[in-house]
Amino acid sequence: MPTISIVTDTDSSLPANLAEQYQIRQVPMIVQFGSESYKSNEEIDDARLFARINREGKLPTTSAPSPGQFAEAFQSALDGGADTVICFCVSSAVSAAYKAALTARVTLPERDIEVVDTQSLSLGEAFMALAAAEAARAGAAKADVLARAQEIGRRTHLYAALPTLKYLAMSGRVGTLAAGLANVLSIQPILTIRDGKLDLLERVRTRSKAWGRVIELAVETAGGRPVEQLAFLHVNALPDAREFADKLRKRMPFPPSTFYAELTPGLSVHSGDGLVGVVLVTAR
Repeated sequence: MPTISIVTDTDSSLPANLAEQYQIRQVPMIVQFGSESYKSNEEIDDARLFARINREGKLPTTSAPSPGQFAEAFQSALDGGADTVICFCVSSAVSAAYKAALTARVTLPERDIEVVDTQSLSLGEAFMALAAAEAARAGAAKADVLARAQEIGRRTHLYAALPTLKYLAMSGRVGTLAAGLANVLSIQPILTIRDGKLDLLERVRTRSKAWGRVIELAVETAGGRPVEQLAFLHVNALPDAREFADKLRKRMPFPPSTFYAELTPGLSVHSGDGLVGVVLVTAR
């Protein structure tokens, strides 16, 4: 039976322990402060990222992994005994990772390598990779592994509250005056995945109302059905994420495999410090 290996990028927000458990190789996004480059998750995390941003008062740039980095991951999987490699990439709407992975595939023309534009990001991408890894481990054929991942992707939903527009103002995506006024009024954006991007869904005043609205959205999305998978997302805010989880637990049952994950620097630099959210896979 062919062996299938799963590769993804660090914009999947996939915790290292789960990547290791399911033998998923992660190719790091690059964070660039001037001439200094750091590999996301390996050389920089959310805490170190925002400590430096707050110290220097400016945002770094980010870039996708190079085709060579993807090619190394593919070759490592093949050298490890894989007959087939399936690579799940963050949405092509927000990153060039998908194009880089496609270019890498061309360098190994005789090998069975599938590159997937998940049209998602963060744990939306991660849940697809995890579903593929589980199906592959169970002996599913390549077509079935891909179908399972796509099915999970369609049933995955992300809702998050962002406590400040400070970092969006630094990026130029929100005017400084507008961000300052929003902070004075305690306006907190509610974010979701839409058209392959982390997008503004609503604006709510105060943290308690923002968290309450995210909880409402999660409960409404579940629609009274069991939730197959659930995870909590945060940017340098694990205590807040745990507090938020306690509030959500009062409104809906959790599946046994619930976990917490950092957004990771390749994405968090574009949202900001303190984000808290939930990602759920609804039942069929």
